[in-house]
Amino acid sequence: MELSTTDTLNGVALVLVVEDEPEIAEILEGYLRREGFRTERASDGPQALNLVWAAQPDLVLLDIMLPEMDGLEVLRRIRNHGNTPVILVTARTEDLDKLLGLELGADDYITKPFSPREVVARVKAVLRRAVLAEAPKGILRVGPLEIDSEKVVARLEGLRLELTLSEFRLLETLARTPGKAFSRAELLEAALPDSDALERVVDVHLKNLRKKLEAAGGAGLLETVRGVGYRLWVEA
Repeated sequence: MELSTTDTLNGVALVLVVEDEPEIAEILEGYLRREGFRTERASDGPQALNLVWAAQPDLVLLDIMLPEMDGLEVLRRIRNHGNTPVILVTARTEDLDKLLGLELGADDYITKPFSPREVVARVKAVLRRAVLAEAPKGILRVGPLEIDSEKVVARLEGLRLELTLSEFRLLETLARTPGKAFSRAELLEAALPDSDALERVVDVHLKNLRKKLEAAGGAGLLETVRGVGYRLWVEA
């Protein structure tokens, strides 16, 4: 489904709620539908994956603790086939669990207990980022990199990079000012403005981005600047 910014803000998008507790799922669906969103529901991992392939939701609200297949495995399989935005919902409070989810490609996370209104706000924020990322902005070329902001596609020496939305936004931010050392706070504000994630979450996304750049032959493009943050280094 092709979304406009107005459509996203007014609902319309299809949200897949993956939650094995019926009462929580019903509350979340109720709040989302009240805001105009369409919803589908899954109560376990395999059912969630079937609906991802069949219904092609615009966003997946994914509980980590699921029967048969946990949410992190569901996320891993979603990422093996595409970049559908995913918000993890977790009852665990350890940063490790949150960071693991982000390392696998989650766009944001919410910790239980939560306010349903907060969940709806996060859904809108992640969808807004997705729509803005798809807004026409032309093609940015930096050294061997080509970044198409309209299609949300990045290529290195002509080879397409399979990036999550967050990774793409970070790469795009770095590429607009190559050589500049960005702090984690600057990158968080520029690339993930609607998230309340910790600055260390940027490290996880950039770790994944560096691996993908290196695998495509771009070793050394993404540099860590000690005491500052990160920069994209392209030889003139």
